[in-house]
Amino acid sequence: MVVTLIIACEVGFWVLLAAGLALRYLAKMPRTGAAVLLMEPVLELVLLIVTAIDLKNGASADWKHGLAALYIGYTVAYGHYTIKWVDGHFLHRFAGGPPPVKPPRYGLARAKHEGLLWLRTVLWVAIAVALLQIAIWYVGADGDIASLRDWQGTSMRILIIHGVIAVSYLIWQKKDPGRTAAPQEADRPQSKSLR
Repeated sequence: MVVTLIIACEVGFWVLLAAGLALRYLAKMPRTGAAVLLMEPVLELVLLIVTAIDLKNGASADWKHGLAALYIGYTVAYGHYTIKWVDGHFLHRFAGGPPPVKPPRYGLARAKHEGLLWLRTVLWVAIAVALLQIAIWYVGADGDIASLRDWQGTSMRILIIHGVIAVSYLIWQKKDPGRTAAPQEADRPQSKSLR
């Protein structure tokens, strides 16, 4: 049941997003579109409540409860970012808006962008680990909590791997080929005229 609800929440997220943006830009109903987009967090609340009820009704805590915690954490941390990204592309493609701003590709600006994304992952993992810990306390020491502990470990591995990737952008900054070409041209000795 929980897995089905996770899938339904993911599908619901994209359906509400598409409906909200269509109302906002195509139907020229920005307030109604915004109201539909504000219903997104309700999906996570429903998933959280159903997961808690499932555990309360005696279901053994297993991988699907851990997955639900990760899904909720991800949606809280990255949901608004995703909506904003899709909104910019939808506005440009279907409503004649300006092209969306692309993330920086080079240098310290790219490293900063990756660092900010990593901070979102910190929030994601913090929420997931907290929800998993609450579930562990809820099940109690007598219950089988091994799967929930495993998901906490998985969450921390995600955080570490993303952190390493973000730091790699800082250590090995990619240079902008457009900026490196210009100074090389300026450094070349100019040929003297024969006159």
